Amino acid sequence: MSAYLYDAVRTPFGRFDGGLAKERPDDLAATVLRAIADRTPGLDPAAVDEVTFGLANGAGEDNRNVGRMAVLLAGWPVSVPGSTVNRLCGSSLDAVMSASRQVETGDASIVVAGGVESMTRAPWVLPKPDRAFPARDVTAVSTTLGWRLVNKNMPEEWTASLGECNERLREEFGISRERQDAFAERSHRLAHAAWEAGFYDDITVPAGELTRDEGIRADTSTEKLAKLKPSFRPDGTITAGNASPLSDGASAVLVASESADLGRDPLARIAGRAAFALAPQRFGYAPVEAANRALERAGITWSDVGAVELNEAFAVQSLACVDAWKIDPEIVNSRGGAIALGHPLGASGGRILGTLAKVMRTDGHRWGVAAICIGVGQGLAVVLENVA
Repeated sequence: MSAYLYDAVRTPFGRFDGGLAKERPDDLAATVLRAIADRTPGLDPAAVDEVTFGLANGAGEDNRNVGRMAVLLAGWPVSVPGSTVNRLCGSSLDAVMSASRQVETGDASIVVAGGVESMTRAPWVLPKPDRAFPARDVTAVSTTLGWRLVNKNMPEEWTASLGECNERLREEFGISRERQDAFAERSHRLAHAAWEAGFYDDITVPAGELTRDEGIRADTSTEKLAKLKPSFRPDGTITAGNASPLSDGASAVLVASESADLGRDPLARIAGRAAFALAPQRFGYAPVEAANRALERAGITWSDVGAVELNEAFAVQSLACVDAWKIDPEIVNSRGGAIALGHPLGASGGRILGTLAKVMRTDGHRWGVAAICIGVGQGLAVVLENVA
């Protein structure tokens, strides 16, 4: 039995402390659940076998199984189960992969998978002391991004910042600042053009103060990007302009069997999927082998692929992956990527999968790949076959 993607929708992605800052993550998750039901005439929420949401942080308002909370807040029947998975940046893509396995094995017929993140509302946390009432200061730790409360047994090279890890990747592959800035400029330019052309209109639903992605800079240029100071090393190449911003948002994907009576035809078949892991500091390169394995499991090669959605955590790691795949860069993120659109960690996998399905339909491609890098040395990839 095959699993099919019937619909995908997301909120616009907001900048840190921007248009979604007042929206709780569980409310954002409920927003996209309601949208999935509203957009699918034959979907009775009571018939949904499982809701699985991805989430990276989970230390604040999203801490009590946000997948289940989304079901309740969306007004769906209390009989619909909900779960939450955490594979950091890959969480929502992982949720879709899990949903597809449930359908393929016959454990479920209809699953809604997705993800959510409010990086704005991620709280500071205080670790519990070793004993009561310590007579010393304690430090609040931000849960917004990256390592926190690091285990002392972890090797130091594994726990470097995400930016420092990508500076090392830049050194390994000799990727220049100029290439990174050009890649970032392209992301903004294509994202703006896609919104202006109406590409995103039917795969987004308004939320908070936003009807469009908030981080797109239509007036950016390589000249402007070149003036930005390095963020992680004095002599580095990674800047706020060629890396994805801190973001808020949610996404949802409707996965079901071919026989599910949803009042609409499926858009794509989930044809292959894979995870891959390597040393934590090389996380940005992990999508390379994840995608290669997913293609092998789908029974195709890169020569068959017409569209790629690769999450742009950093321009440098995106370029390293595209170079390794030896594919035409123009088929990658043809409607912009996370550098422009934003990267709310737990929601990005659903975003790239929904965008990929829309690109394949619009441009007439049979095969596409969605891939994402994940902090602490992992990558995920999914292959779609267009059946629309």
